[in-house]
Amino acid sequence: MATFRIQTHGRLQEWVAEEKGYFADEGLDYEFVDNTLMNDRVAVASSVSGAAEYRSGAYETMEAGNACAVGSACHWAVNQAATAAHGRMWGNAYSVTPAGIYVAPDSGIFKPSDLAGVEVGVGYHSGSHFSALAALQSILEPDEINLTYKGGPIDRLTLLLDGTVPAANLFGNPMYVAEQKGFRKVVDTTFMIGFFIEGDAEHSDVEKYFRALQRAQRDIDAEPERYKHYFLKELPEEYHGDVEVGGFGTGERIVFEPYTREVYEATRSWMEANHLFDPADSPHTTYEQAVLV
Repeated sequence: MATFRIQTHGRLQEWVAEEKGYFADEGLDYEFVDNTLMNDRVAVASSVSGAAEYRSGAYETMEAGNACAVGSACHWAVNQAATAAHGRMWGNAYSVTPAGIYVAPDSGIFKPSDLAGVEVGVGYHSGSHFSALAALQSILEPDEINLTYKGGPIDRLTLLLDGTVPAANLFGNPMYVAEQKGFRKVVDTTFMIGFFIEGDAEHSDVEKYFRALQRAQRDIDAEPERYKHYFLKELPEEYHGDVEVGGFGTGERIVFEPYTREVYEATRSWMEANHLFDPADSPHTTYEQAVLV
């Protein structure tokens, strides 16, 4: 049986499950893989002028193969990857992450409507992209929405802190770092995250993984302050001296409820209406084919 490879996605739950021995209790032979989604620095290197865009994100990572048994990304990207048969979506749980569009402390942007025409840094085909679009569609006219693709979460944090972009959609560690540095949330963009299962993952191992995470989630709910130090494992060392993780929130919260047919189909309809993916990559895939329950 192959080692069950896990992407931690910048959250606490996997680290707590490891500390408490919950994976071991389940008999899961596992290892963590590098969290490239959270720590990809390619875009920063290519965006010195602030003009360059990086058109690769969560969906493209799953399309190419995550090199892990289970990974996470926004439910839009996981939904699309499962529809395109790059793997399957886990149908018995999802997570919800706080997120928001942030601006500098001295920015003249205060209200959501002030973002009309303003460049907002997001990650291409990722949660920050789709959640920013969904949130701003309820506030601005289509020609007033100005999203620009600036790489992964740490990339966008770096560009926001140095003033390269006037606003950016952040979640997880980068969001808490920005808040401690005085950056202000203008629009809340909280969104759902799905779990992406690679084709050769054993169903029994996936169930073991989620049973362990459920125990870890209860621990975090009960005593969150005990586990926030694990955020340092998901944050580049250059930021460690600048923040106090004890002041962070808890980030993603895993919800052990179904990702329903209604949510799956409504998500597909929204993506298609907004022309977010090439129709050739969106075959007519049923809920039963795309979602593993």
